[in-house]
Order: sequence, then C-alpha cells, then structure tokens
Amino acid sequence: MALRGALSRLFHSSRHFNHTCQQSRAQSVAVLGAPFSKGQKRGVEHGPKVIRDAGLMERLSNFDFSVHDFGDLNFQHLEEDEPYMDVKFPRTVGAANKKLSGAVRNAVSAGHTLLMLGGDHSLAIGSVSGHAQHCPDLCLIWVDAHADINTPMTSPSGNLHGQPVAFMLKELQDKMPDIPGFSWTKPFLSSRDLVYIGLRDVDPGEYQFLKSLGIQYFTMRDIDRLGIQRVMEVTFDHLLARKQRPIHLSFDIDAFDPSLAPATGTPVNGGLTYREGIYIAEEIHNTGLLSVMDLVEVNPDLGASPEAVEATATLAVDVIASSLGQTREGAHTSMDEIPPGKNDTEKAFDRI
Repeated sequence: MALRGALSRLFHSSRHFNHTCQQSRAQSVAVLGAPFSKGQKRGVEHGPKVIRDAGLMERLSNFDFSVHDFGDLNFQHLEEDEPYMDVKFPRTVGAANKKLSGAVRNAVSAGHTLLMLGGDHSLAIGSVSGHAQHCPDLCLIWVDAHADINTPMTSPSGNLHGQPVAFMLKELQDKMPDIPGFSWTKPFLSSRDLVYIGLRDVDPGEYQFLKSLGIQYFTMRDIDRLGIQRVMEVTFDHLLARKQRPIHLSFDIDAFDPSLAPATGTPVNGGLTYREGIYIAEEIHNTGLLSVMDLVEVNPDLGASPEAVEATATLAVDVIASSLGQTREGAHTSMDEIPPGKNDTEKAFDRI
C-alpha cells in the first residue's frame, strides 16, 4: 500500500502539527509499513504485508483508540551504490531512512502513537531519529537477540541491520566514519537512555562498546537469573526514575526463540518465551509512555512452511496488540454499566 493524497501530505509536511510528545496511553495509532530489505537478506521487505494479513488491523479495531493505516512507504534502490568500508548499500539504506525519519517525525507531531512495520532493523536509524526530532528526551528499549551496535570497522558482515544503534549514540560519534547516504543524520541519543533486553548473540566489538559505555543490557542468562518481572523493573528504574518521558520500543522478532518465530533472518536458539515477550510489551504499555514502536525482521521468504510464516506473523501481531493495551484477559472496550443478566432480560420482556 502506498501513501496518497491527504495521507501523503501528513508524512511529508509538519508545518501544521506541533503536538507535545506522547505522555499518556494512545488515543490515536498510526500504522506505517516500511517494506525494505537492503540492510538484511531479501524477503524481509514483505514483512508489513504478512503482519497485516495476520489480522493486525482487525485486532487493533478492538481497542478504544482510533487507528489510521497510512499504508507503506515507497523506497528506491539506487543503481550506483558501491560498498563503503564493506558496508553494503549505504546510499540506498541512507535514503530510505531519511524518508522514514520524516514520516515518523510528522506522525508523532500530529499526535499519533506510531507503529512502524519493517522491514529490516536498519530502519531503526530513521524511525528513532525521526521520533527524536520531535521528542529529544525519548528513551529507547531495544528487544533483540543482537545488540546491533557494530560500526563499519567492527561489523563482520557489512550489513547495516547490525549497525543502527551506532548511528544513534553520541558516545560513538568519533567511531563512525562519514558514510555516504547518512549526512542527514547526527548522533542524538546518550548511552544512558538505552536498554537492551534479550541479547544472546553479541559480536566482540559490540561487547566492548556495551562494557566501555556502561550500557544497561539484559542477556537471556540475565532473564533466566532475574526473571522477566525484575528485568522490567530495573529497565524502568534506569530509564524513567529521573523523569517520565516518551518510550521508543524497537522490537526485533528474533528476540523470540526460533521455535516461536522461525521466519526471520538471523534466528538464535534460546530466546524469549511467548510469556516473556508478551510481558515486556504489557509492562511497556502499562507505563502509558509508549510513543513509537518498531516491529521488524519478519521474513516470510525464510519460513520453512506457510505455517511457520503464519506463526511468526501472528506472534508479531500479539506483541503489537499487547504493547497497545491487549491483556491476557482479552482486549475490552470500556462500558458505562454492567451488561444485563438473565433476570434483567426477563424483567424487560415483562414490561413490554
């Protein structure tokens, strides 16, 4: 789905919007697809479609807030896009993220809580930077099997889906070269404003960054040791103790164990259980501070069967719905009074 007409103007002009950052539960949710794969393996560009096909919009229609599906952004692959320092497709990835950044900024400025459907995780460069342009005091919760904090010098693959956090952190500014396609963005996030949850495949260079910068992170071993409830308590104490501020949740579906989310590009055994992942989403919703959410790395081309693809996409819908207010008692609209019972119905007939 492409953006057209009035919807296109919303994502390409912010002149009329100056809403404050999200500081309460969602009243209006904007859904934006980002079908992009140049930071990862092919196929992940189909993620937005399969997540929608898994019943996303129907699920969101059960909530009290209004829902606006703004379709999918259109991205172009630049023909002349040679690698730079082994970084693959830098200009194409940079241009896509610049476009996404503007769309996210304008949606948040218009007062929406934004849901971005990826696409690969390199898109977080644009998503988080666009959010930060309107909400510079945001904090970032990164749920992922991987830290995605490699620089071009430490990346073993050159894929930009493994490097987005390095573009964001002020403390890594002197570690990042001037990569073609990214002159539009500058570091905007402090390492103290970031928490990782679910790590279990961290490259050596990434580990050094995590330790030297004092970044708060929880590996799967930490989750086993502490329990997911304590992990979330420490997360919120770390990010929100000083003040309440907007939360950006960037959720990679590979945070889950591959038995639950097999249709993804870089699965790693020993991931989150269903209950742990849903608990993370529920607790973030309960803060009332969720402002933008990314759900990325659903890749239907890598599912071994239609059932594997459906299971992964349905899990993505469950995480999204839980982040926006679905509880494990179900999603219930508000009622002014208790529904009538059997006796009430009989009395009503007697009065006729």
